[in-house]
Amino acid sequence: MASVRVAASRMASSMGTKVARPAMRAQMGSIAAKRTITNNAFQTVKRQQASTILNATTRQAFQTRRAYSSEIAQAMVEVSKNLGMGSAAIGLTGAGIGIGLVFAALLNSVARNPALRGQLFSYAILGFAFVEAIGLFDLMVALMAKFT
Repeated sequence: MASVRVAASRMASSMGTKVARPAMRAQMGSIAAKRTITNNAFQTVKRQQASTILNATTRQAFQTRRAYSSEIAQAMVEVSKNLGMGSAAIGLTGAGIGIGLVFAALLNSVARNPALRGQLFSYAILGFAFVEAIGLFDLMVALMAKFT
């Protein structure tokens, strides 16, 4: 019994963990007399088999790790990304409508007062740039939803 304690403490100290050793031995006279050698040997083999099975399964679990646990989960993530990209890309229609309205207003105002054509055109280009920037931001969000 004492040799098992010494071996266990040496194994634990070699693995880098600290083991608390008892200050005094417990009296186990009546319990130790009831045990037989064959029972202890059988229990030792049984413990060793259980520990090797446990080590093998934990090693295998850490070696084969995927991003998602199943193919269905992976497919659901891809579908969610595509739906997010499509939802974000709806804002691009607003940018297209905005650009159309800017140049429609330019044509309408030049038709009313052709003398201000140069000044109105610079205002139209400024409006076009603002609307296009919003469209590009929306496109960036859609692509981020797809590829992140």
